[in-house]
This record gives sequence, structure tokens and C-alpha cells, in this order.
Amino acid sequence: MKSKSKLSAFTSFLFVLPYLVMFILFLVAPLIYGIYISFHDWNLISPIRPFVGFENYTQIFTSGTSENKIFLNGLTNTLQFVVYSVPLLVVIGLLLAMLVNSLPSKIRGFFRTAYFLPYAISVSIIAVLWLWILDTNSGLMNNALQALGLNAIPWLTKLPYAWISIVIATVWWTIGFNMIIFINALNEVPEEMYEAADIDGATGFQKFIHITLPSIRPIMIFVIITSTIASFNVYGQPYLMTGGGPGDSTEVLLMGIVQQAFQLRQMGVASAMAMLMSLIMISISVGQFLLSRGKKGRGNEHA
Repeated sequence: MKSKSKLSAFTSFLFVLPYLVMFILFLVAPLIYGIYISFHDWNLISPIRPFVGFENYTQIFTSGTSENKIFLNGLTNTLQFVVYSVPLLVVIGLLLAMLVNSLPSKIRGFFRTAYFLPYAISVSIIAVLWLWILDTNSGLMNNALQALGLNAIPWLTKLPYAWISIVIATVWWTIGFNMIIFINALNEVPEEMYEAADIDGATGFQKFIHITLPSIRPIMIFVIITSTIASFNVYGQPYLMTGGGPGDSTEVLLMGIVQQAFQLRQMGVASAMAMLMSLIMISISVGQFLLSRGKKGRGNEHA
């Protein structure tokens, strides 16, 4: 019996091993190496890379330094994007899921595929597509507006249109993923609960508030956290669509990190910025999780 249990444990380990190796190679090792680099004066063109301790972090937090300006501007713009995009990704994703789920089964699969399809396209193609639509001089949108006798809108060159354009492109590109997650969650809600609510004379809105939302609450928390993390890692859309402009008003934090690393060749400072960005993301995600658990606890007490 012991030999069989050992064999079973070894077999299970072999199934996990490929993932474990990839996890160590592509996540743990780069993370440790990034932390190591952040404590050194690591210039890409210099073979001498002395240990400087927390000096790179100090430069980032010292007011008036170029590192401080790049980090704060990038962080501010990234937080703006998170605030603009995450509510839309969650709310529209849920509404689309409910809409698709209400369709007849014969056409439901088509719409699930159609809405999810953009998620499988690379960010470079998405950016080129929306540049073609929103270009100020020859874009499809402005051509349509001018044909109606309206003025062209500087979608990519002025605020707030630049942010609106980036958010629209992002929501169109990634909303399918959240929709699929919500559809799976909605399918797990017991039909008996809705039938009982119908007998009690509950309206559609009451069923949504008192049955649907509480039932999919864990998935809702998951979608909020993953959408926040994904939005925090935004890079391709502003880089390819607006180039960080107008000025540096859409230059997100990852663009500043890339600038430090490969234009200024200061890998030590870039790694320090990346570590701080990771800590901020972790703090926000943990805060969201704890806040949601706190609300659940208070709800149970009132119940």
C-alpha cells in the first residue's frame, strides 16, 4: 500500500513538474534577478555595476529628480487608466454575459465566439485597427462625422479624447474574456432560486440584486482583481496609439520603466520602478480582496 501511495504521489509530482519548472524559470528567477539588479548601479553599457543599496529607490522618491518625475507621472497616468477602464470592463462584461445568456441556444455560441474573438488578437493589430478608425485626418470615425457636416475630433492628439480612445480600444479588445468568465458563473446559479423568486412575484431587477449578484460574488471579485492587474500593466495601447501624448499625459508607468531601461540604459532604476509597481499592484489587489471580504462579513451579520 505504501509503495502504491508513493508511486501515486510521484506520478502526481511528474504532472506538476513542467508547470513548476516554467514557474521558476519565467517568474521566480526573473523576480529575484530584478530585485538583485534594483540594488545595483546597473548601466547596460558599463561592465562595472557596483552595489548601491537603496539609492535607486531613493532617487525615485526624491522630489525634483528625473526618476521621480517619470515614476510619478507614469503612476498617475496608470491609475487614471485603471479608474477609467476597470468599472467598464466589469459592468459591460457582466451585462454582455447576461445578454448572451438570454439568447436562444442556437445562436448563443456564435455571439460568445464573436465577442471573445478580439481577445485572441495581438495588441499591435488592435492598435493599428483603432488607429485606422480614430485617426484625426483620415480615420473612419472622423470621415463619417465630416460626411454628416460635423467637425473632426482629435481622438488621439488631445485630452480627454486620447484617454477615451485608449479605453474604448481596451474594452473592445478584452471584454470578451470577462464575459466568458461571467457566463460560466451565471450558469452555476441554481434555476430553482429564480423559480422561487418568480412565485414570490419578484421583478427582474430584484432577482438580479438578491440572487444573481450574491451568487456570482466570488467570480465578481476575481474579475475585478484580474482586470485591475491587467489594466495596471497597460503598455501597448498608449504606446502604439498615442505615443504617450499629448505631451506625456498618457505615458503610463511601464512606458517610463522601458524608457529608463533601454533609452537611458539605467537598468537599476528601471528594476526599482518595476519592484515598486509590483508592490503597489499587490497592495491594491489585497486591499480589494480584504474590502470585499469585509463587506461579505457585514452582510452576513445583518442577515
